[in-house]
Amino acid sequence: MGFSIIWTIVVVVLVLIILFNSAYIVQQQQVYIIERLGKFHKLSYQGLKFKVPFIDRIVAKMTLRTMNATQELGMKTKDNVTIAMEVVTQYHVGFEQGATTSESGVYKAYYMLVNPVEQMQAYIADALRASAAKYTLDETYENKVEIAQDVQQAVSEIMADYGYEIVSTLITNIKLPQTVADSMNEINAAQREKQAAQDLAEADRIKRVTEAQAEAEAMKKTGEGIAEQRIAIAHGIKESLDTIQESGVTEAEANELFLFTQWVEMMRAFAESGKSSTVVLPQDFNETRSLFSQMIAAQDVKDGK
Repeated sequence: MGFSIIWTIVVVVLVLIILFNSAYIVQQQQVYIIERLGKFHKLSYQGLKFKVPFIDRIVAKMTLRTMNATQELGMKTKDNVTIAMEVVTQYHVGFEQGATTSESGVYKAYYMLVNPVEQMQAYIADALRASAAKYTLDETYENKVEIAQDVQQAVSEIMADYGYEIVSTLITNIKLPQTVADSMNEINAAQREKQAAQDLAEADRIKRVTEAQAEAEAMKKTGEGIAEQRIAIAHGIKESLDTIQESGVTEAEANELFLFTQWVEMMRAFAESGKSSTVVLPQDFNETRSLFSQMIAAQDVKDGK
């Protein structure tokens, strides 16, 4: 009776061991590689799966998720400046099944490269140094997106043969030697100062030109005003002389009367200007007339009579 119980327990344990070694669960976004007696047997995708205990063996659990690999590479630009680039590569195992299992991305990713990440980074380093050597330092900053795209295209073609797909290659940082960075900052500061000086000079030139144009326009308007004023005075004088002559006064008398009237207006304006002090006038009109005669004589001399 005791032997039967022991035998039953042994059988149950063996069954449990067999079940434990034959059933397995593959998680989402994973692929298990199964070998039978050391030789590739099959690929197992997500779900509950079974294998032959002690004969079949799970040799690898491959993830299909996208992964990141970061590396920092030193290189020289076209103008012989040593820089360091920080590169982030996103990649995943190829999803393609292939006509046969050996052509699938999972199969090639496991069996063709011992250390695929290191190999991929070596290809990236080689392609990046070759691409960066085509550009100067300034061009490297300006074209880092194009450089990254060139590297991705070159490495993707190679890694596809090994079952890996490159999703993207990003140049996240470009580091310069401190001496080069200081020199670039000094050059940029000098350029900004030069541009600021040029802008100030241009603003001053525009201001001077604008003021000169405004002054010229004002002088033009003033000249036009004076000319119009003189024309108006001339027309007024002509009309006044015509009116005086129509009253029977001779031309010489009309001119004397007009000059006298102008003299009186001048004296009145002088007195009303507020800037006059004392005006001494003759005691009688005869003396005033003598002053008027002197004005006429001076006018005759001026006219060449």
